[in-house]
Amino acid sequence: MNQMRIGKFISTCRKEKGLTQARLAEQLGITDRAVSKWENGRSIPDAGIMLELTEILGVSVNELLTGEKIEKEDYKEMAENNLLELKKREEVSNKALLDMEVVIGVVGTVSFLGFILLAGLADMSNLLRGISIGVGCCIFAVTMYYALKIEREAGYYECADCHHRYVPDMRVVVMAPHMGRTRKMRCPKCGNRNWHKKVLSKD
Repeated sequence: MNQMRIGKFISTCRKEKGLTQARLAEQLGITDRAVSKWENGRSIPDAGIMLELTEILGVSVNELLTGEKIEKEDYKEMAENNLLELKKREEVSNKALLDMEVVIGVVGTVSFLGFILLAGLADMSNLLRGISIGVGCCIFAVTMYYALKIEREAGYYECADCHHRYVPDMRVVVMAPHMGRTRKMRCPKCGNRNWHKKVLSKD
C-alpha cells in the first residue's frame, strides 16, 4: 500500500470533482490539514471515513487503497491484496497499543509500590504518610483503568467455542476473571461463557 500513490490519487480525484481541500474536508467533517496530509503521502484516511470519501470522489475503496482506477479483470486480485494490507496494518497498530498497555501497567505498579515504600520507610508525619499512600493508590487506579481501556480497544476477543471476534463493554472487561489478556466472558453470539483470548485482527 503506497501512501504517496494514494495521496496523488486522492488529489487527482478531488480536482476532477472541482473540490478544494477545504471543501472536501468540510464535507467529511475534518480539517483541511488532514486532507493535505493524505495528499502529501504522510497518512491515509481512517477506515471510519473511507466509505464517505470514496462516495464523494466517485471511486471504490479498492481503487482508493490501490491509488489508481482498476480494470474489471484485475479487481478481485486488487481487492484481496488491499484486504491483506489493511489486516496487516491493523495488527501492527493493535500490537503497538498492547505494548503501550504493558508500559502503562508497569509505570503504574512501580509508582504505586514506590509511594507505599516511601510511606512505610520514610520518617514523616501520619498526614504525609496518608497522602503518600493516597497518591500511590490514585496513580495505580488511573493507570490500570487506562491500561484496561487500551486492552479492550486494541484488537478483539475471540470466543473459544464459536470463534466469534468482538469488542466487549468496558464493564465486562473490568469484571471478568482473567489470566493475562485471556478473559472469561459470555460470547454475544453463541451465549456460551468461556475463556476468550485477545487477537489482533477481526478475521
